Amino acid sequence: MVGRLGRYGLGTAPLGGLFAAVSEEQAEQALAAAWQAGIRYFDTAPHYGSGLAEERLGRFLRGLPEAAAEAVVSTKVGRVLVPGRGEEEGFPGRTDFVRVRDYSRDGVLRSLDDSLHRTGLDHFDLVFIHDPDDHWEQAAGQAYPALAELRDQGVIGAIGAGMNQAEMLTRFVRETDLDAVLVAGRYTLLDRSAADQLLPECERRGVAVVAGGVFNSGILAGGTTYDYDAAPPAVLERARELDRICASHGVPLPAAALRFPHRHPAVTTVLIGARSAEEIAEDLALAAADIPDGLWEDLNHAG
Repeated sequence: MVGRLGRYGLGTAPLGGLFAAVSEEQAEQALAAAWQAGIRYFDTAPHYGSGLAEERLGRFLRGLPEAAAEAVVSTKVGRVLVPGRGEEEGFPGRTDFVRVRDYSRDGVLRSLDDSLHRTGLDHFDLVFIHDPDDHWEQAAGQAYPALAELRDQGVIGAIGAGMNQAEMLTRFVRETDLDAVLVAGRYTLLDRSAADQLLPECERRGVAVVAGGVFNSGILAGGTTYDYDAAPPAVLERARELDRICASHGVPLPAAALRFPHRHPAVTTVLIGARSAEEIAEDLALAAADIPDGLWEDLNHAG
């Protein structure tokens, strides 16, 4: 399955309304643009808009006869949605669900059942344990065995863990039998910490690496947010320095940010996060930009 992810995939957090609401029409157009451009891997999660991203992705794929054979879909477990007045958690627009952390066996089974219902799909190709930062014992002791059993039964295609840190992902790779990891924001032009242990460990063990958050939530694409919050002054200045280096080679900073993760042999796929058809086109054009070797040398020299 992991061999079918492709060089680039679409992360659907923006289509769930990350930072700002996205209309149904805009979301559908973005998904259609990604599909027409050849993207076949789509990553989603209950967390993204309290199920909104899953609903929109499922509705789109069900409308494509060829999707059943061609699409690769990953979702996540670890947050169960419960009806009630919840917090936005970065996704304004839908607050009629409360996100409850649950990495138990029952929580995993419930989460997957809810995700299948929301998407209308009959299976998921890949399921990630989502952000278990403070829940190692339950995630490794209950969520992982539950997913491994479902994988062995053929109910799901593959299993992984997805986090915004590299340390616990490395522990998962060493102590469990994962097929893939999704590392967000930790192998970028601004933060290469995943290269210390995680990426070499994945390469040794044949674990696919999906790189997400390659713009560090916006700062490497002209924004001012870093790791989903306002960027500190030192990080803003570091991004400006990277931009100056890229500009000296005639390369847009976002183009280098999109291409950088693929320079490591462990990285299988880079996730693009976009909220419109225009952003899809722009990101794929950036990904195809010509980048001279001298730029990578200067970026490496700059640390």
